[in-house]
Amino acid sequence: MSEKRYNFIDLFAGCGGLTEGFYKENFQPLAHVEIDHNCCETLKWRMLHYGYNLEFTNNSVIETDITRDDINDVIENVVGQNKVDIIIGGPPCQAYSSAGRARDEHGMKKDPRNYLFENYVKVLNHFKPKMFVFENVTGLLTATINGHKIVEKVFEELGQEYNVRLDPKMIVLNTANYGVPQIRKRVIIIGIRKDININVEEVYTNIVKTHFSPDMPDNERGNLKHFVTVHDAIGDMPKIGSGEKRKNQKYTPQLDNDFRRWICYEGESSIQDNITHRHNSTDVERYMEMAKNKWTFYELLEKRPDLNHQKTRQFNNSYAVQFWDMPARTVLAHLSKDGNQFIHPDYEQGRSISVREAARLQSFPDDFEFFGAMSAQFKQIGNAVPPLFANKIAKSVLSILKNYNL
Repeated sequence: MSEKRYNFIDLFAGCGGLTEGFYKENFQPLAHVEIDHNCCETLKWRMLHYGYNLEFTNNSVIETDITRDDINDVIENVVGQNKVDIIIGGPPCQAYSSAGRARDEHGMKKDPRNYLFENYVKVLNHFKPKMFVFENVTGLLTATINGHKIVEKVFEELGQEYNVRLDPKMIVLNTANYGVPQIRKRVIIIGIRKDININVEEVYTNIVKTHFSPDMPDNERGNLKHFVTVHDAIGDMPKIGSGEKRKNQKYTPQLDNDFRRWICYEGESSIQDNITHRHNSTDVERYMEMAKNKWTFYELLEKRPDLNHQKTRQFNNSYAVQFWDMPARTVLAHLSKDGNQFIHPDYEQGRSISVREAARLQSFPDDFEFFGAMSAQFKQIGNAVPPLFANKIAKSVLSILKNYNL
């Protein structure tokens, strides 16, 4: 008898970072709902990579606005008679992020994306899967509208038919603790349908930390592995310069750490989309000086005032080097606009990170291809859930489904 395969619906699917983690555990997609065209093309290409036929792929990737009134009918037409085992995804996070609230004069309080979680709940309560996984930024925990915390409303809605836990110590996870070369803290809300009567804490317990993060106290590190560094992730990649566009570059990976063994081919191959922003000469010099001396932007201004920026106040936190011996800072969709916050640690290259380097820092396998122009690719990568982290969640979900014969 063949092993049971569990299926899922992915809402706000993006380019498929969360999906990738579930693919690795042999979960089968029923539908992906996503409004961005380039993301949808990326999702389709990845499904073909996993052996799904073209007809199924074209049907299951639903390029539409999830806020449409008939969204459940649209998804149902694709899902058919299949019972849904799990729903995964998370609404766009800009309205909850501290950066987004800081930039907006109304603190994002009038942003319609504050309420996109209601569309997630609408689909969830219609299909009633056994479990769900809801991902978002930590700003969700502090965002308010008219004095009321959004997170309380989110948990109230998600908890209508599901057991959930509003415990920040439990639901805030740092991807660096799970082998991703990046400091990226995210809210992961997991729910189990109330009639199943399983304690949701068990799912979180099974998402086992494997690595300590830089800020973890020594007495909590125990037998955890050392965090994965930027060098572990991209240190073996071919050198390129500002503005270079290596769409398909010959490359033989050095499989000398666990992380590269997760993302790389074995033997001689090629690497896709090792492409970078083109920087002006002054920025190149800023990057080189900051990377060579491991300076902050403030230190650059102090020691090299000739490299001052006309908009220094605006840019005081927007130039940052990613250091070889540390995890990267949180990879952002803002990379689509410029790479100032993601200066390559090799000063001789004088540039910001490439599309493929950003993908690696997000733990996307090297054979994962992103559709669209460079800006669209950076946006997809920055908005994604790191697949390696998603895989740790998928493993826990699968263990619950199997152990309880659900």
